[in-house]
Amino acid sequence: MSSDRVDAESKVSGNQANIPARIRRELDIDDGDHLRWHLEDDGSIRVHVIQQQTGTFADFDGYDGAESTDVTSDHDAWGVDVE
Repeated sequence: MSSDRVDAESKVSGNQANIPARIRRELDIDDGDHLRWHLEDDGSIRVHVIQQQTGTFADFDGYDGAESTDVTSDHDAWGVDVE
């Protein structure tokens, strides 16, 4: 994707640069997302947006098995006193 058009500009302040609101909305960039930067051989920069997963267990569906489990005997229970 090569183009001479300017979609938006921002100013660098210290070691930080703002992402213009129009670009954030267009790419659905939100707090906590990561930007992966690639410097191309021709001096241009390519940026990939890595969207943050919502929550620690965002993709966890839970246990849907036929057998019940007992966490104290079936799994490592480090720091748990079993009486």
